Amino acid sequence: MKVLAFASYPVEAAATRYRLHQFIQPLAERGIEITFHPFLNSREFAALYESGSALQTAVGLTKASARRFADLIDARKADLIFIQREAMILGPPIIEWLAMHLGSCPMVLDLDDPTYVPYTSPTYGNVGKLLKWFRKTDDLIRWASIVTCGNRAIAEYVRSKGTAAVVIPTVVDTDVFHPVRSENNQVVLGWVGTHSTFPYLESIFPVLQDLAKDHDFRLKIVGAGKREIEIPGVQIENLEWQLSREVADFQSFDIGLYPIDPSLYADTWAAGKSGFKAIEYMSVGVPYVATPAGVLSEIGENGTTHFNATAPDEWRDALSKLIVDRERRQRMGIAGRQHVLDHYTLGAQADKLANTLRQAVKGSLAV
Repeated sequence: MKVLAFASYPVEAAATRYRLHQFIQPLAERGIEITFHPFLNSREFAALYESGSALQTAVGLTKASARRFADLIDARKADLIFIQREAMILGPPIIEWLAMHLGSCPMVLDLDDPTYVPYTSPTYGNVGKLLKWFRKTDDLIRWASIVTCGNRAIAEYVRSKGTAAVVIPTVVDTDVFHPVRSENNQVVLGWVGTHSTFPYLESIFPVLQDLAKDHDFRLKIVGAGKREIEIPGVQIENLEWQLSREVADFQSFDIGLYPIDPSLYADTWAAGKSGFKAIEYMSVGVPYVATPAGVLSEIGENGTTHFNATAPDEWRDALSKLIVDRERRQRMGIAGRQHVLDHYTLGAQADKLANTLRQAVKGSLAV
């Protein structure tokens, strides 16, 4: 079985890396061959959010668009079209429509985030809103034979549109994401994210400032897209995200942070988040504190693998408990790792994805 797969971004983007690229080898072992074409290459993706790179980005998008139309040649050889979010990051779903009709084959759409919810990009503002063509996702849902969804909330939305949906959570390879013994002399609170999710972390800065009055810790921030980050009284290590260091960064934490503030974006966007960071924390044996928004209320076991917190005093209390109690951190880390091994392994999700793709080709799916 041959699958032509499109994604907006290269492997440097988490959605591409964990929703598509990491399945190429497992699916090949299950008799499914994937030909993968990202819209942006690694260099163009790196320039996308760099300050002062507007001209470079415009040129990159033009080149990427031309390449994307050339990618359609492979559609004639495919048994199935697989779209991770969208084939292009701008404009209507022309490529998806052409790929389906040139190949005369079904399409499977993958959604790890609620991209059907309009939002304003913190980098491109209203210009980005116009280019994104947000109603594209609803079109793709309608055209798809089935949609693989990162969580239940997205699946419910897809089914409300009359399309079949299968929940496939975003997972990691637990042979790669594994615990290491902490060598930190000072407790490290850690967060990994992007420029778009950094406002969530900022929402608990007052808590961290207050916490530093009574506790000694270091805050490690990875991928915020900010050169300077300051919280009075808090020692901060601010790093750019790097693929080569991704696993080591998670392993370096003693406590993970996963705040989500629904007031910052549309409530439906927050509710549709995949909860992937929680799975990453647990895979490396790191306890974490999270806002129980959307699917996050369903991942892990509150009080066993992590603590839930919504109000500032809940965040302060949960973090205080973990900072002062090394043995509790270890117990919760072990429990989290086991939870992932029991519920979120790559092999199990590869089996589910392979079965879904085969059913899409056979046309034997129910809403």
